[in-house]
Amino acid sequence: MMMMKIMLAFPLAVSFILILLLLGRSDAIGVCYGMDGNNLPAASEVVSMYKSKGIGRMRIYNPDGATLNSLKGSNIEVLMDVAKGDVENIANDKNAAQGWVNDNVLKYWPQVKFKYIAVGNELINHGGTPQQYILQAIKNIDAVLSGEGIGDKIKVSTAVDTGVLGDSYPPSAGAFKNGQAQTYLNPIVRYLATTGAPLLVNVYPYFSYTSNKAQISFQYATFTASGIVTIDGQYNYNNLFDALVDSVYAAMEKVGGFNVPIVVSESGWPSAGGDSASTENAKIYNSNLIRHVSSGTPRRAGKAIETYIFSMFNENEKPAGIERNWGLFYPNKNPVYPITF
Repeated sequence: MMMMKIMLAFPLAVSFILILLLLGRSDAIGVCYGMDGNNLPAASEVVSMYKSKGIGRMRIYNPDGATLNSLKGSNIEVLMDVAKGDVENIANDKNAAQGWVNDNVLKYWPQVKFKYIAVGNELINHGGTPQQYILQAIKNIDAVLSGEGIGDKIKVSTAVDTGVLGDSYPPSAGAFKNGQAQTYLNPIVRYLATTGAPLLVNVYPYFSYTSNKAQISFQYATFTASGIVTIDGQYNYNNLFDALVDSVYAAMEKVGGFNVPIVVSESGWPSAGGDSASTENAKIYNSNLIRHVSSGTPRRAGKAIETYIFSMFNENEKPAGIERNWGLFYPNKNPVYPITF
């Protein structure tokens, strides 16, 4: 009788563990919904696609009313950007921050499940952008959300690219660049450490690989290396994605951001239009990315890396070449290559 109980309990326990693993994996992945195309499906159709494909998170780059209305009741978690042109005004005028939140968040909440607000995308370390206003804009939006009683539910941050790093090899040497990156990002990281918000980071092994093939292998860039490639003290790396993420972690730790998590707000691989861009390579990278992010990085082992794949569709109003070919789907909703979430 005891043996029978053990035999019955074992498959149930295994099934439960498998369910948890599957839930953890799907929960870590979102997809960016870019709208730079004149032939894209209606927003309602796009939301239906997310639901039918089991994609539980969406990033949008502006507060698009049609999309937000379509997201009502969908249970899809949303990362929404503040447009570049709004950052300075929100920073300088608390009433403008209140108006922005009223129009773009409270109007839809809680039917739309906002999770993060990104004050700007890749503005830091790029000259001529309103990067000096980002921190105050974050603070002003945070204050409005807290005043509305939802500051603990919606976290406010900014999205950066890995170009903010001056050093990234080995990952433990990660440090922000002298100049604009340190001037504006260091205080942002220290502020995020007080709010519990993550730093949003766009991570593209594709660009690192294509710009430095002499030192970076395709296998290391696409999660297909057969063994350890980079040894960094106690941490071992068999893929470039982890190395880049951990470089940012190391950089944040150096400026007081020990407890600031990273959300990968963009990552992907183009399927056409440039060096090493093909449907096969894109499928390899993105399929492996989906499988990988549940396991964490060497510096944050066992903690799933919330990651947003760029992007949902090929967008024909972007510059010609690879910029138009990051989509998982064509505008007619057919897949560019088979992929499962």
